[in-house]
Amino acid sequence: MTVMQSRHELMITTPEGPRRMAYQLWQSSERSDQPLIICVHGLTRNSHDFDALAEVLAKQARVVCPDVLGRGDSEWLLTPALYGYPLYISQMQQFLAQLNIDYGNPPLYWVGTSMGGLIGMMLAAMPGACGIEKLIMNDVGPFVPYAALERLGDYVGKAPLFTDVAAAEQWLRRIAAPFGPLTDEQWQHLARYGTEPDPDNSGQLRVRYDPAIAEGFALVTGDVDLSMVWQAVVCPVLVIRGGDSDLLLPETARSMLQREDTRLVEFPGIGHAPMLMARDQIKAVQEFLNG
Repeated sequence: MTVMQSRHELMITTPEGPRRMAYQLWQSSERSDQPLIICVHGLTRNSHDFDALAEVLAKQARVVCPDVLGRGDSEWLLTPALYGYPLYISQMQQFLAQLNIDYGNPPLYWVGTSMGGLIGMMLAAMPGACGIEKLIMNDVGPFVPYAALERLGDYVGKAPLFTDVAAAEQWLRRIAAPFGPLTDEQWQHLARYGTEPDPDNSGQLRVRYDPAIAEGFALVTGDVDLSMVWQAVVCPVLVIRGGDSDLLLPETARSMLQREDTRLVEFPGIGHAPMLMARDQIKAVQEFLNG
């Protein structure tokens, strides 16, 4: 079966005007009855984190991987204070509305890593739930400890310039060591799609996100408790946890199982967050979505 990947853009309405949002579409046919799987990345990441997962899932569904505004190929904002969940929720609501028009309201599944998981949880908790029928929250839950946010804050928006992709890879291996035992090819993939030419420094590379996202992130000064949001989610949920994660604590993951129709899968030797590139991680996603 041949899987096709294509890049698309959509104009999103924001408080500072229209902004361009990019996304990757993976599909194997033009059948209108295919489920639609939305895969949304973490704070400083981009849509290409899901390339390996999307290629597998696209054999049975349309898979759409957006770049949240300020990341990847999507446009940056002029106002750093806008980088936050109200904007991200609005962006995804507009995005889902357009996808429903394009594909006729298909069954909708959501796979979100870290920030992407919280966006999915917030959408799924809303009246009408934007049609989300299954939700996967990858290494994130309704309680986020401040200590983990402090660790992320040590590097968000502070990446150096790189002489080449190999230098970026070495930096990424260090700051993203909790991703777990990725292969050389997988680290190279993340580094290649996680960098772009710096317009102000000829020949050097920068990370592919707006450093200004750190300004909104820095406003958080304590633990984040979204338990009221979590309790409003009604669809089946798969919680994926890195066995050594400092962001999704073991007690938080266990507490999530008290909610009906919630499953938990843990992967030992991995922190925050499993990259959903390894076969066992992809299989866990497949089994939940196909179940």
